[in-house]
Amino acid sequence: MSKIKLSKQFIQNTCKTALNEDLYPSGDITSDLISNNSTIKAKLISNDKGIIAGLEFAKNTFKLIDKKIKFVSNKKDGSRIKKGDIIAIVIGNSKNILIGERVALNFLTHLSGIASKTNQFVKAVNGKIKICCTRKTIPSLRVLQKYAVKVGGGTNHRFNLSDEFLVKDNHISIDKNLREIIEKAIKNKKGRKITVEVDSLKQLKSIIGLRFDTVLLDNMSTAKIKAAKKICRNKYELEASGGINLKNIKKIALTGVDRVSIGGLTHSLNALDLKLEI
Repeated sequence: MSKIKLSKQFIQNTCKTALNEDLYPSGDITSDLISNNSTIKAKLISNDKGIIAGLEFAKNTFKLIDKKIKFVSNKKDGSRIKKGDIIAIVIGNSKNILIGERVALNFLTHLSGIASKTNQFVKAVNGKIKICCTRKTIPSLRVLQKYAVKVGGGTNHRFNLSDEFLVKDNHISIDKNLREIIEKAIKNKKGRKITVEVDSLKQLKSIIGLRFDTVLLDNMSTAKIKAAKKICRNKYELEASGGINLKNIKKIALTGVDRVSIGGLTHSLNALDLKLEI
């Protein structure tokens, strides 16, 4: 899988894009109405409990607006926070802090929401299996969202279509010959992983013996997952996917799978409730 690299340049470019979106073409026309242009101290406070993520994005948002703004973090990405915690102090020009407020909070609330939800699953399985995200991410925000999953203790699935082979139901529907598709992948492997999705035990049995890496068990019951484990005899990594939630994750973890993939970590989440109080 491609490694996610949050370089300083990447963070700054991402923040610039977000600020341009918020300020084009005339800047913050409301804050321009304020005559008080003094130095203020604002507190970044949590109204929620969870895992904080995205602090460098918030810091760089303010710094790009005004290099003199001080962003003093009391926490680090990955820290557990509770309601009432002061996450950071922002000191600087009042108007410039107002300009960056929403963009900084948007980064923090969204990424912290992902990290917090991921961490709920990680805690539920207590290290028995890996909790993985998918490619079900907001376009252009995949790097940030997958970073937040890692902050929450999760594992990144493939980053994009070039990372590894993932033979899914729609590939099979078009080509019909599953074994032939897998054999082509094996010939073109070049060090990349091959994952094959199956939705029945019959389909699984038809490909046992081929040299690929992971079986993705799509929307299978815990009984069928256990049966698949016996069929595979530890020859393949097993991944469960589909319909996985906090109510059934513990049962799935006890089936013997190596990992689960959960699209909802990035496509269906509640932002963590944070505020900037002046």
